[in-house]
Amino acid sequence: MKILHLDTNHELLINQLNDLGFTNCEDYSSSKQEIEAKIKNYDGIILRSRFSIDKQFLDAATNLKFIGRVGAGLENIDCDYAISKDIELIAAPEGNRNAVGEHALGMLLSLFNKLNKADREVRIGKWQREANRGIELDGRTVGLIGYGNMGKAFAKKLRGFDVEVLCYDIKEHVGDANAKQVSLKEFQEQVEVVSLHTPQTPLTSNMINSEFINQFKNPFWFINTARGKSVVTKDLVSALKTGKILGAGLDVLEYEKASFEDMFTSTMPEPFQYLIAAENVLLTPHVAGWTIESKEKLAQTIVDKIKAKFC
Repeated sequence: MKILHLDTNHELLINQLNDLGFTNCEDYSSSKQEIEAKIKNYDGIILRSRFSIDKQFLDAATNLKFIGRVGAGLENIDCDYAISKDIELIAAPEGNRNAVGEHALGMLLSLFNKLNKADREVRIGKWQREANRGIELDGRTVGLIGYGNMGKAFAKKLRGFDVEVLCYDIKEHVGDANAKQVSLKEFQEQVEVVSLHTPQTPLTSNMINSEFINQFKNPFWFINTARGKSVVTKDLVSALKTGKILGAGLDVLEYEKASFEDMFTSTMPEPFQYLIAAENVLLTPHVAGWTIESKEKLAQTIVDKIKAKFC
């Protein structure tokens, strides 16, 4: 079987696939149209988020047996159409779930203790202790929206704290010893921290909007290490201004390009201008699952799944 690699990944991916007898070809620079013209020659493709795999592309891939995405989600692939063509879809959420859990916890603790604000101030000669008095996580109720690989990883990280962890998920019976599954109504009545761990789907697009936010009984802290397009940024900013949202840790933004590789354009949307100036907002460039260790784990997960299915 011939595999076309469209993005660079950990070297073990190609090395181990070679050892398994696969023929590996690499093309990290051709346009989507150029790839589409030759994709019929390949049995599998492996990519991260270089471009979307749509119906036209899949129609050209007449011999394709699998698509491997070295990441957690498959939103850049027309999954239904691929499945209708008997193309196996392989993702690797197991590979970066630990990294995401640690990043979410780091963001939360940084916000609670004003670490980013205090660090900036000390660097310019300000020594303001009272203005940087933090709050503690113990005794609070943390709510996770989405309780799959990422949500479970974050819940596991919270076991060392004296907190109650609740989860809300459209799937039933996903709660475990680390998080109690509750109805959305109960979730919105109790939580003081909301952490988002949902995939990008039509159901989750623009899910966090003013109507949703205002249904929460308590002001809350918000963490998003999932997908930016799940949040209406202008509504988030409105809630930050009113104090309904006390602070936000955002690893992802709705303004990101589909490739997740960049988001900056010549004009910055007004809500984003507010976020970058806000002292109670922490921003990172879609790196929650982007660690040295996760790069290797993601690649290994893809190899293991291809091996299990095709060897």
